[in-house]
Amino acid sequence: MCLIVTIVMLGLAIQSFLQAQYMAGATQLIIALGFLALLIRNIIAVRNQKNACSTTGCSMTDWFTNLFKKKEEK
Repeated sequence: MCLIVTIVMLGLAIQSFLQAQYMAGATQLIIALGFLALLIRNIIAVRNQKNACSTTGCSMTDWFTNLFKKKEEK
């Protein structure tokens, strides 16, 4: 899903920039980059799970992992 949204938003951003609609293009580009970051995070998390290591110790930095961590209820 992230891949599809990233490709669509990137295509829309390119079209907006070509039509000189810079504000819409910038917004769409930011959304595309956000979904790309989520996609990369998911790929790294799955790879780390398959290698049986924690998500904070292998190749992801702690601050990046903490941005997308689920909140634990007490």
